[in-house]
Amino acid sequence: MFSSKQLTPEQVATIKQSAASGAQLPDIQKQMREEMNLSLTFMDTRLLILDLGIELIVSKEPEPTPSIQHELLATGRTTLTVDTVTLPGALISGKVTFASGETGMWALDQTGLPSLDLENPEYRPSHEEIMEFQQELRSAIEKSGLA
Repeated sequence: MFSSKQLTPEQVATIKQSAASGAQLPDIQKQMREEMNLSLTFMDTRLLILDLGIELIVSKEPEPTPSIQHELLATGRTTLTVDTVTLPGALISGKVTFASGETGMWALDQTGLPSLDLENPEYRPSHEEIMEFQQELRSAIEKSGLA
């Protein structure tokens, strides 16, 4: 087992500086092997870091970026399609793509009430998207002969 007492003050300073600049355990282990000629196991390196009281900087997870598919779907306007085979219990049904690129399924039931099942249950369409959806739905109903 390796002890921090085996390191010179310069080596300790080098390790602390590396950790402060964002180096992680494998980086420090490699640096010690290449620059200090000290071959330590990962666990020995981890224990050494703890013994020296060094806190490694944990990098934040990168912000999720919109998928390419999501960006391609974002057309700038809300569009909807009508299913060729209507969902059971519906007068008319189809799919909607909102201006933001979010998608879902819609249906108009036997009582005339519309329903919307979004692929992303967390998503809430904007007021403008809802207005466009209603206009597109009205147009689809008229074209189908239900109005």
